Amino acid sequence: MFERFTQGARTAVTGAVAQAERAGADAVTEEHLLFSLLDGEGGRSALAVSALGLTGRRESLEAAFAEVRRRGGLTRADEEALAGIGVDVGAIVARIEDAHGEGALGGDRRDRRWWSGRRGFTGGAKKVVEKALRIALGRGDRFVGEEHLLLALTAGPGTVAEVLADHGATYTTVERALYGTGGEGVAEAS
Repeated sequence: MFERFTQGARTAVTGAVAQAERAGADAVTEEHLLFSLLDGEGGRSALAVSALGLTGRRESLEAAFAEVRRRGGLTRADEEALAGIGVDVGAIVARIEDAHGEGALGGDRRDRRWWSGRRGFTGGAKKVVEKALRIALGRGDRFVGEEHLLLALTAGPGTVAEVLADHGATYTTVERALYGTGGEGVAEAS
């Protein structure tokens, strides 16, 4: 699959590894892929990210991801489903933080030793890469570019897609920024 990756897509993936290293994370996540794309310059995804106004909103994105981690990685849909059976996620988070400190559900690793081994990709990050390939094939492209990675981050449920949508970057708006108003009419890949 990686032989189909453009130089830009390869740079985005290696940039995600660097993002994970700077964060002291054991593995590369979807969030690291997103921030690598935000840092990219000159590619199609960089133009889309800029057109959507995401480049100047990095702090807001980081704060939104911190809040998601604080809630243990739950999306709003997860919270609503739990609320439907009487579980108050806010109250649970508050009780856990009272007992164990703020951010206890976030898996903050600052108190652990820095790990210098090779970082693998989480299941979610692997799914983004696979979804990028499916999107590229669905569009009739013979390559996987960083633009396909960006679309893949918005193409399904999850915290990254939710945070991006909150910042105005849905699959449709990203596709429009990448390919123009008409797009190619490809349905969202799942």
